[in-house]
Amino acid sequence: MAYIKVDEGIPGIRSLALFRPETGKHLYALVQVLLRGDSPLTEAERELIAAYVSSLNECMFCKYSHAATAEFLFKDQKKIVNIVFHDFRKAPISDKMKSLLHIAGKVQRSGKQVTSGDIAEARKYGAVDRDIHDTVLIAATFCMLNRYVDGLDSLTPTDPVEYEAMGKRLGENGYVMPKTS
Repeated sequence: MAYIKVDEGIPGIRSLALFRPETGKHLYALVQVLLRGDSPLTEAERELIAAYVSSLNECMFCKYSHAATAEFLFKDQKKIVNIVFHDFRKAPISDKMKSLLHIAGKVQRSGKQVTSGDIAEARKYGAVDRDIHDTVLIAATFCMLNRYVDGLDSLTPTDPVEYEAMGKRLGENGYVMPKTS
C-alpha cells in the first residue's frame, strides 16, 4: 500500500503519474526521449542501463519492468539481462557497453565517482560523446525515479508474468502517459 492515496492496483510510477499528472507527463516525456528517442545506443541497451541502475538501487519495480522491456527488445539474446545483473563483465555484450555500464554504476553511487579514466576507457572501446552523455543521464534519471517509486512505496507486483506484459507494452509502445480512469 502506497504511503499516499493513489488509485489501487496500478503499479509503480504509473500510479504516481496519475496522482500528479502535471509532473507525471514530464517524467514520461523525459523517459521516452532517453529510452526511445534518437541515440547511438540501441533501445535494448538503454533499457539495460535503466534496469542495471535500478537493480543497484534495489528498486524492484523499476528493475523488473525495465529488465522485462530489455528482454523483449533483445529478443533471442534476452539472457543478457540476467547475466548483467550478476556480473556485467561476463555478459556477452560489447566492451563499449561494459565500459558504459561501469560508468552508470559509478553515477548510481555518486556522479563524482566518474573519472576521466572511466571516460577514456569507454572511448577506447568506441564510445562517443553522445553514448557517454546518454548513459550518465539515464543513470542519473533512474536514480531519481527509483527513489520516487520506493520513497512513496508504490505497488510492486511480485508475479513475473505482470512484468513480462509490461515489458511487451513498453517495448512496443514506449513511454506513454497513462490515462485517468
